[in-house]
Amino acid sequence: MKIVNVELVTSASKDGPRKGVLRDDLSQFAFAGRSNVGKSSLLNALLGQKVARTSAAAGKTRLASIYRVTAEGGPGGSGAWTTFLVDLPGYGYARGGEESVQELAAVVDAYFAASQRLRPRFDSTGGPAQKPRGAVFLLVDSRHPGLAADVDAHRRISTMAIPPHIVVTKVDKLSQSERTRNLREIERVFGQPPLAVSAARGEGLHELWRVMAKLARDVED
Repeated sequence: MKIVNVELVTSASKDGPRKGVLRDDLSQFAFAGRSNVGKSSLLNALLGQKVARTSAAAGKTRLASIYRVTAEGGPGGSGAWTTFLVDLPGYGYARGGEESVQELAAVVDAYFAASQRLRPRFDSTGGPAQKPRGAVFLLVDSRHPGLAADVDAHRRISTMAIPPHIVVTKVDKLSQSERTRNLREIERVFGQPPLAVSAARGEGLHELWRVMAKLARDVED
């Protein structure tokens, strides 16, 4: 699969994205996780260029950065397709104390409130009316499985949007035995097999793009 174009559409604040920025006909893929879990690094690796700012200092991303990405290939054929990738502010830490933590949480909440594509839809019988076009990826540090902050984030996202997929970052920092043990524990905690990735080594990026392409183009396995 080839990345054709990447454009920063906007950096949304606690007031949410500007009206009309998120087109209803395009899928959305939001990346959430604790501060310093590697969201920006993963986005840069996925796109093959440095578009998201990275820092060793936690709490660097303070806005929801929304990118319009055009790719070619993947499940469904060789044609081009366009989607939104969203780098959400990290939770669990922010320089500036509790007020800053609440500010970042408000940014995330505002994004999900505005993103109809990622919210459950039901018909008159209470059943699902339409499949979501997109996904939320909750990033979890492979070295710290089962943290209360991650479990709380999973619960919060699931109430505001569709339940997130679990993506486990920095697996290159683990030994093989640590990796096996921690991935098993993460699967137990969240009740789903996680996708293991390494932005540094490129592991798992193709699989993650495959998930996004399938959902964006509504392709059956």
